[in-house]
Amino acid sequence: MPATPTTPSVDLDAAFAALGDPVRRALVTQLARGDATVGELAEPFDLTQQAISHHIGVLRRCGLVEQRREGTRRPCRLRTTQLALLSTWIDEQRRAWDDRLNALEQHLSDGAAR
Repeated sequence: MPATPTTPSVDLDAAFAALGDPVRRALVTQLARGDATVGELAEPFDLTQQAISHHIGVLRRCGLVEQRREGTRRPCRLRTTQLALLSTWIDEQRRAWDDRLNALEQHLSDGAAR
């Protein structure tokens, strides 16, 4: 999908595909509360750390999560600016459809008034 003026640095297809998985959505929810390591993120799941690492990798590749080194720890952080770009795209689509539906409603009411 080509970038729009409001979404230059996020691959919408990859981000929405990544968020299509319930485990990844849950990880995003956890990371919205604060940074966490893969081990900490894996605790509430009946999945291995390796499986969680794979999910984090998908989120990293689409730009929603970043991981850094702090000594021996590698905490993950949610990239809220990327989520904001997704939200902006969704809001633009909502406004466009609201405008279309309002125009249709006006057209139908004008036709009924005749």
